[in-house]
Amino acid sequence: MKLVIASDIHGAADACGRLMATIERESPDRVVLLGDLLYHGPRNELPADYAPKRVIEMLNSLADRVIAVRGNCEAEVDQMVLAFPCMADHNILLDPEAGTTLFLTHGHVYGPGYHNSVDAWPKLPERSALVYGHTHVKVSEKNEAHGAWVFNPGSVGIPKDGSASCGIYEDGRFEHRTL
Repeated sequence: MKLVIASDIHGAADACGRLMATIERESPDRVVLLGDLLYHGPRNELPADYAPKRVIEMLNSLADRVIAVRGNCEAEVDQMVLAFPCMADHNILLDPEAGTTLFLTHGHVYGPGYHNSVDAWPKLPERSALVYGHTHVKVSEKNEAHGAWVFNPGSVGIPKDGSASCGIYEDGRFEHRTL
């Protein structure tokens, strides 16, 4: 199973275009979107390439492959314009070939407590990964206390660690890709 994982687009259309090019190049089975897709939120500056209508068009072109969760900036109106479900606080994806359970969330309801994510761990089976966004900071490491891999793809639209990015999951491994 191959996934492209992205978070925190925040309506940044040019950055979303680079994400779309990565999706085309990587040809994943599914695209995981970890929330904060269209709105920049009151704590962030408006992205220079802010054009949520263009982002809607790009993301809706992937609707049949998207698994999404709600970020802290999503609202009911976002669900009205997006052609895939995006209002769940979390989703679970099983990779039977790798024997891995991926717990997908934004980071404001469930999270590992890194940077400004909440410290609210869900119950996870062995060989799990907590995959979250929200912080706009890339993470890929084992959390020994919880026995789970922790992965944050960083931010597509408003990176806070120096580079826009997404993640790739394949054969039980996570990698970051700069956009």
